[in-house]
Amino acid sequence: MKRALAVFAILIIASLAMLEFSVTVHAQFAGGVGTVEGTVFDGQGKAVTNASVTIQTSDGRNPHATHTDAAGHFVFTRWDAGQYDLRAYSGGVFSDWAKRTVIRPRKTTEITLHLPPAQTGAK
Repeated sequence: MKRALAVFAILIIASLAMLEFSVTVHAQFAGGVGTVEGTVFDGQGKAVTNASVTIQTSDGRNPHATHTDAAGHFVFTRWDAGQYDLRAYSGGVFSDWAKRTVIRPRKTTEITLHLPPAQTGAK
């Protein structure tokens, strides 16, 4: 009987700890939506017009894309607060993923994406 009570107590404590962690994480991102915006640059440091920029949740779900304007600028507005991954594509090359970019409620997160130099044909 004592062993069963000890196991039960451990389970209750573990459950409360998990609940507290869940509430803390939820509170960190609670309260709405935010914005992420930035600029895409090529290998020479010039802004890239009409680059495709993809955003998705950090678990790889819900991808969405937009394109940069004439100044290489992009924006994703009214996104639920949380962590997202972003990358750009243009001229046959992708930027590295900007992993775990945090969008906070009622805030704008700024990010810069860099495309590598365009690949030339094999010689």
